[in-house]
Amino acid sequence: MVTLKKEVSITGNGLMKNKPCTIKFRPSDSGKIRYLIGGEEFEAKAENVLSTEHCVVLGKNKAKMMLTEHLTAALAFCGIDSLDIIPDEGEVPALDGSSKEWVKLFKNAGIDKPFFYKPKYYTVSEPVYYLNGKTSLVILPADELFISYAVNYDHPDLKSCFINYNPKNQQEIIEARTFGFYKDLKKFQMLGFAQGVTIENTVGLTDTGYTTELRSEKEPAKHKMLDLIGDLYLTGVNPLNMKCQILAKEAGHAVHIKTAKMLKDKLIECK
Repeated sequence: MVTLKKEVSITGNGLMKNKPCTIKFRPSDSGKIRYLIGGEEFEAKAENVLSTEHCVVLGKNKAKMMLTEHLTAALAFCGIDSLDIIPDEGEVPALDGSSKEWVKLFKNAGIDKPFFYKPKYYTVSEPVYYLNGKTSLVILPADELFISYAVNYDHPDLKSCFINYNPKNQQEIIEARTFGFYKDLKKFQMLGFAQGVTIENTVGLTDTGYTTELRSEKEPAKHKMLDLIGDLYLTGVNPLNMKCQILAKEAGHAVHIKTAKMLKDKLIECK
């Protein structure tokens, strides 16, 4: 099990409701990622996903947490698999819109690995796939991890664009911010979403470019890769420890989670 060396907390505004929220992280030896909120306890697992509209919402009964995907991606990047998460609101702070601040928080707290710890690696017993029109997510057994994500947005920089994951661009994926079409922002805000969007935490896509300077080339596509890693973490296995080819095309949270639910029963430990 890998957890934190000490309890730590962070405060920020939520991306959806723009309400201040604080989350406390408590070291745990449970071997689970658990949310403790409103007297309820639920794990960060695909079967506890309540919604994928606009963001991933985890929960049980009346207790729920919105925008969990950037946090779970950070847990994957840090290799953490045992932790109690105690929020005071029903939304994860947006912070900078990526996993950068979460990873920084966990590393500053210290990541506690047993002295003889060796990560377990997994593959799939048979191909797992979701296909629907232009959308696809395919996971195949392989000798090592390979992830590719293709997007095709009505934007000059993001048409027929794909990103591959590798250790050399991991930091660029960690710090890739959430994004959306700037022209749609007011519509979403009128519907009660995206209230906490700022130029610091969200990349706005315009007709010819972006509302802010990118942190790296094709940052929005890299954020899709970040979301995928965070969503597949909900299988209970760190996707960065999968010896698989993971090929995504024009997918999103709904497809990620549907595939994660199918994947969960097909994962086998590598010998």
